[in-house]
Amino acid sequence: MTGQPRIPDVPARPSLDGLEDKWVRRWDADGVYRFDRDRPRDEVYAIDTPPPTVSGSLHVGHVFSYTHTDTIARYQRMRGRAVFYPMGWDDNGLPTERRVQNHFGVRCEPSLPYEPDFEPPAEPDPRRPIPVSRRNFIELCERLTAIDERVFEEVWRRVGLSVDWSLLYTTIGDRARAASQRAFLRNLARGEAYRAEAPTLWDVTFRTAVAQAELEDRDHPGEFHRLRFHGGDRPVYVETTRPELLPACVALVAHPDDERYRELFGGTVRTPVFGVEVPVVAHRLADPGKGSGIAMICTFGDVTDVTWWRELDLPTRAIIGWDGRLAADPPAGVPAAPYARLAGRTVAAARQEIVGMLRESGDLDGEPRRVVRPVKFYERGTRPLEIVTTRQWYLRNGGRDAALRERLLARGRELNWHPPHMRVRYENWVEGLAGDWLVSRQRFFGVPVPVWYPLDGDGEPVPGEVITPPEDALPVDPSAQAPPGYTEDQRGKPGGFAGDPDVMDTWATSSLTPQIAGGWEDDPELFARVFPYDLRPQAHEIIRTWLFSTVVRAHLEHDSLPWTDTTLSGWILDPDRKKMSKSKGNVVTPLGLLEQHGSDAVRYWAASGRLGTDTAFDTGQIKVGRRLAIKILNASRFVLGLGEPGGHAVSEPLDLAMLAALADVVEDATAAFEDHDYTRALERTERFFWEFCDDYLELVKARAYGDGAAAGSARAALRTALSVLLRLFAPILPFVTEEVWSWWRDGSVHRAAWPVAAELPGGGDPSVLAATAAALRQIRKAKSEAKASMRADVARAVVRGAAASAIAAADLAAAGRIADLTVEDGTSPLTVDVDLAPAP
Repeated sequence: MTGQPRIPDVPARPSLDGLEDKWVRRWDADGVYRFDRDRPRDEVYAIDTPPPTVSGSLHVGHVFSYTHTDTIARYQRMRGRAVFYPMGWDDNGLPTERRVQNHFGVRCEPSLPYEPDFEPPAEPDPRRPIPVSRRNFIELCERLTAIDERVFEEVWRRVGLSVDWSLLYTTIGDRARAASQRAFLRNLARGEAYRAEAPTLWDVTFRTAVAQAELEDRDHPGEFHRLRFHGGDRPVYVETTRPELLPACVALVAHPDDERYRELFGGTVRTPVFGVEVPVVAHRLADPGKGSGIAMICTFGDVTDVTWWRELDLPTRAIIGWDGRLAADPPAGVPAAPYARLAGRTVAAARQEIVGMLRESGDLDGEPRRVVRPVKFYERGTRPLEIVTTRQWYLRNGGRDAALRERLLARGRELNWHPPHMRVRYENWVEGLAGDWLVSRQRFFGVPVPVWYPLDGDGEPVPGEVITPPEDALPVDPSAQAPPGYTEDQRGKPGGFAGDPDVMDTWATSSLTPQIAGGWEDDPELFARVFPYDLRPQAHEIIRTWLFSTVVRAHLEHDSLPWTDTTLSGWILDPDRKKMSKSKGNVVTPLGLLEQHGSDAVRYWAASGRLGTDTAFDTGQIKVGRRLAIKILNASRFVLGLGEPGGHAVSEPLDLAMLAALADVVEDATAAFEDHDYTRALERTERFFWEFCDDYLELVKARAYGDGAAAGSARAALRTALSVLLRLFAPILPFVTEEVWSWWRDGSVHRAAWPVAAELPGGGDPSVLAATAAALRQIRKAKSEAKASMRADVARAVVRGAAASAIAAADLAAAGRIADLTVEDGTSPLTVDVDLAPAP
């Protein structure tokens, strides 16, 4: 049985060095963290582990948040639960593609044929990437992610994550692709997935659609230009930062209550330079206080343009293409001659050209006025987003369905949030959704959209029809495989088929991590044991993406939450209190820290950061953690070196008092862990441990070295406390606690039972230890003020006060080296008068 005591085998000079390598290998060989899939569901604790993005290196923020989860996993395992704790790698999507492009100096060109023997250049130049086929590009993605994944695993093992590595999965693996495609096809069959042509947020660098959840506002410099539109009796002035969209203008808009423009509503004006007649319309979203109070509606400059266009049923004059350049031909109704000066130009070049044209025509009123305003970017992009009209796949998420939105808000109320205030972020996101979830992407290394389109006699897709594969054929790649009932030679031909060229958003796969890791449909017995999961740990900034999307998928597929609880970690801040991120270049990689200070020390710092709270990176706190681990080694060596209790039970008042105080710590730490508050559990345990070392050990040292029942009581109490303390510290400091446990106990401390107050002897009064320790501290203070050694003899000491009668006089006298100790009851606070013996 795990935890049975034996004769201690304590090293002469215990050290933290090398513990990680030693115990990582031992844990793996012994299967300490292997999930027991034979246990019933009520004995299982399932964790939906975040799969980190494999696109470079981990940073210390990852260690911070994943340590939080690991402490909870270890606690639940010690509570007797079979812990389902998998690890996954999120290796598909744009971050991986970008890393591959930069690392190998290539870019994907789907029109190129596959080269079986292709090797990337020995000296890649990311500025001049070599075009390669889609299949060659995907092979390079797979090659690089395999290398990164091995490095990630090495770091996680060194951190001491107690995951079951036999449960490892990747979001681009066959199992994940099949699950993602299966869920999509079921969404499609139920009418929850649909394809539509609509204005789409578009990153022109990556040439892909972007979802609402992937946006971020950044301050961006620009210029306001005051343009003169030509009306009936007077000119109309419009201020805009996007004059290059003038050919795309379809109307002017002002607020219906704006008296300045009310007489123009229902009439028309002519655009400058192009002379196109456009209507003047009213809409509540127009801001009378912005610019001149009247705005251009262009198709499309921003998301407000899309709202106006849709609600006012305006025509479309699209001019910006997928590549971010203005189209070669003007939209209908726009004269070709002036437009030719803009055709094919980038947005910036077209803006410069149109400003010159406005000056030439006299329609630029004054000079442009510089301004910095928030502009929408793709969260991983470097250029402002454009809006282009494309045909994309969408998944219903409540953005256009009030009833579904309310059901998803209700799911948020069902979920247990740690900390509770984070639920507001979920609710704000759901209530602010402006549309359904755009799940298709025009990229390459991802899960393919699993549909084909039948072609008519002219080789055009048959409107509204798709071909889907049977579920037992998944995963499929429509770009490389023919659909059921067709052959490859029919691809792209009249009467044949066309494969959907897109892949799904990486969140469309990551939102299914509970299903992927839990064996949904592939392993029904396992899935029944883990779903719904007990915990989703994650960062608070991706509530809108990962958490919400996972709730959507589970609601639609299983009519339930995917988990009962979620824990939200904060950010790691640099010394300037800025969030650490790769894009800011202020990250700290963890391996050097782990090697320099030890994994337990880094975990101590991580566990000192409360859920939902941003925490500064602090090597000072890491050093505190290392000192704690060293003290555990040394204190344990001392306790185990005292010898066996000799069959004696704990009987002395001071010993019983210490164990009574420890019982309170056990109850407090247990309650904290049950509330996912590992920080409070650590603080309570650590505070007791230092008091145990500084006060109790010193008080009982002399007695513990002696003989008889009193000495046996001390040694029994010390060993009992050591066993409990090692188990309390084990979720936070797994390496040092396992090392000490191995000196005198069989099995692993991480498979030992979590301590309970009932295993400690009762009858003790914690005030005995508190009063005796307080008296000892005053005696030490007196010696220190006299500049005497702590081993200096005390001729006489008098303890007075309300708590004086509670002290363990014999232990105090021995620890303080007091020849004559007097105890006097009173009502005042405890005091000690100390007379030092003359120096010899």
